[in-house]
Amino acid sequence: MATDAWQRTREGVVAIWRRVYPERADSVAGELAQTRDELLAARSGDDAQTEAELQAEWQGRVRRLLLADPNIAEELRALLNEVSPQDSAGGNAVQMHAHATGNGRVYQAGRDQHIHES
Repeated sequence: MATDAWQRTREGVVAIWRRVYPERADSVAGELAQTRDELLAARSGDDAQTEAELQAEWQGRVRRLLLADPNIAEELRALLNEVSPQDSAGGNAVQMHAHATGNGRVYQAGRDQHIHES
């Protein structure tokens, strides 16, 4: 929820929710936005407990959604693969290659990166 893929994830989750509970889709969109704000605050404050609680809350919601309509499993799996592709070993696949010559610099990150140079 705190990554650049947030917009696509939110849209995908709301679309899936709309298929099962159309009357609740708009409120779920708002709840996702609120949870994202809480998650970003927890991460910036190194609050692992709140982060874990938010994760557990949404895991439960998605589990209940799947129980209500097991036919959405493939659509949900496709969304998860799109926003967080997994390699064949089951971990996040990140490949980076770089080459710098002379006074060149290379900055690579598999996640957030902040560079402050003077």
